[in-house]
Amino acid sequence: MNKVSCAACRHEIDSAAKICPYCGSDPVSGQKVVDSSALLQEMFKPRELTTTESVLEFARHRQGVVIAVSAIVLFLLLAALHQFVTIRNQREVSAAPPVPLTEVTDVSAQEQETKAQPMPDLNFQYEGRPQQMRTFIAEPGAVTPPEVVAQQQVATQTAAPTQTAAPASPTSTQPPAQSQ
Repeated sequence: MNKVSCAACRHEIDSAAKICPYCGSDPVSGQKVVDSSALLQEMFKPRELTTTESVLEFARHRQGVVIAVSAIVLFLLLAALHQFVTIRNQREVSAAPPVPLTEVTDVSAQEQETKAQPMPDLNFQYEGRPQQMRTFIAEPGAVTPPEVVAQQQVATQTAAPTQTAAPASPTSTQPPAQSQ
């Protein structure tokens, strides 16, 4: 589509146009051919707007103004509410000294809820190397898992023959191995 510039209004329009849609003049000579407002009125026949439609149309075209006015109205409503509450509190609330809570209820017989809980006893298992130190919390009624029992039995069986094979000398200071 080729474009040309209208000689009268300098808008870019289609080169095949006989009349400029912006100003209603001949695009080549710039002479006023038709009154464009009358032509638009005839072609599009505007209808009468009701009051509600006109307000909505005004709001649609001026959104920034509507938002600003709405924000101001909201601020004024909040300020009025704050003023009402402040005046009511000054009038309704007593200036008498406060009543202690101990006169209203007996809190001395209440159980102390912030009492610290005692720490459970920690049983340590130490196999000679700090990398293998483990902490166990033994709960009452806890059962040792079968895998751990099997490992402990294998460990005691492999440790027992090596101790019996070594001759016991009276100068040896090694304590016997403890099995768990």
